Amino acid sequence: MRAEDQFHLGLVVEDFEATLAEFSDAFGYEWCAEIGGAVPLTLPSGNAVLDISCAYSRTLPRLEIIRRVPGTLWEPVAGGGVHHVGYWSDDVAADAAELARQGFVTEARRVGSGGAPFAFLRGPSGLLVELVDRVARPGLEKYWSHGGGTA
Repeated sequence: MRAEDQFHLGLVVEDFEATLAEFSDAFGYEWCAEIGGAVPLTLPSGNAVLDISCAYSRTLPRLEIIRRVPGTLWEPVAGGGVHHVGYWSDDVAADAAELARQGFVTEARRVGSGGAPFAFLRGPSGLLVELVDRVARPGLEKYWSHGGGTA
């Protein structure tokens, strides 16, 4: 993995609409349409399906604003702030294994069937990293450029 593969900062929020408005009013951010739905995941406790929804900014640097999912890792950071840092990955399993060798712990992952693989890993410092398979990039770039629809 390389620093230049970092492509977004994710924020999990209590008040989705108010957060979008705050970043628009304060910093001029423009937003894509909200996307999401049922996402099958593997968590440390086992398999689960969570309803996850978010909106990405059309504006750079790219932000991902995510609706809170109570009782999961998709909870707001205490006091606000960045929830995770997202990186493109050419091989999510291999990159996750390398991060695990460096002391990162997998908190959630999705395998490829039904969607691009991704993984969330927490580092020794507490940093949460999202690895997103680069196969998702063309669809996300189309979504970002048009500001709506599905990714």
